[in-house]
Amino acid sequence: MLKGRLGLEMARLPHELRHGLVYLDRGRLEVEDGCLHFVCAGGGGLAAGDWQIPHQSVSLVLLGPGSSVTHDALRLLARHNTGLAAVGEDGVRFYTAPPLLPDASDVARRQARAWADPEVRVQIARRMYAWRLGEIVPADDLDVLRGIEGSRMKESYRVLAQQIGVPWRGRRYDRADPMSADAPNQAINHAASAVEAAAAVACACAGAIPQLGFIHEDSGQSFVLDIADLVRTTVTIPVAFRAAKEHLRGSPLSLDALVRRGAASAFRTERVIPTLIERIKALFQVE
Repeated sequence: MLKGRLGLEMARLPHELRHGLVYLDRGRLEVEDGCLHFVCAGGGGLAAGDWQIPHQSVSLVLLGPGSSVTHDALRLLARHNTGLAAVGEDGVRFYTAPPLLPDASDVARRQARAWADPEVRVQIARRMYAWRLGEIVPADDLDVLRGIEGSRMKESYRVLAQQIGVPWRGRRYDRADPMSADAPNQAINHAASAVEAAAAVACACAGAIPQLGFIHEDSGQSFVLDIADLVRTTVTIPVAFRAAKEHLRGSPLSLDALVRRGAASAFRTERVIPTLIERIKALFQVE
């Protein structure tokens, strides 16, 4: 196999030696004297000032609200194989990202091989369920696994609602009329969207294939949904129920805003995106 055209990729710092992600918001990403700079207005995740960004030693730049980027900056990032993603506040939405073009195809190749083999595909699904449920489930049938997970989730909803102190009458969601649901159910929908954005960032950074899911199947983001579900009971539901509790107490903020604020805080303090990246690599046994 050819390692690369003329060996030019060796001129770039391999992603395994880079620092990972950097989040920038409320500023302008530009090039000055051949170096990447972010001129920040402040008031967000970064203090006001002119910051030089080490574009050669990060894998993905997350550009948050209130930001713009110049053509020269895009050219420089592409030259050094550094990805750029437009995201919501602290990564609670994932809007767009050009292909990261990782310098290794290990994750994508192993994911494709595992997905194409029915037996291995079930093994991967079982591994994800084991992570979620805290035990190895003996079933080999996906429908049985989904049924076991569904009953466990009902109990998780009940227990977490009781712990956090919100009323819970079961998971009810009408896709045709989502606003008809009660506050806890609406909050779960908002939180799921935020966590799916974090999972999309993780998939983009790891070089995984979003369409090839092992539990979800029909969506173009099937693998993203698989990965997002890994933190459903530890991040998604707690964030949703805490926001619903605050909303029911009469917070002046909208329920959606409360969820986004809570999700952003959880992403930072619990290192959600780095954790999901590590889960993806562990899933396919990639160093």
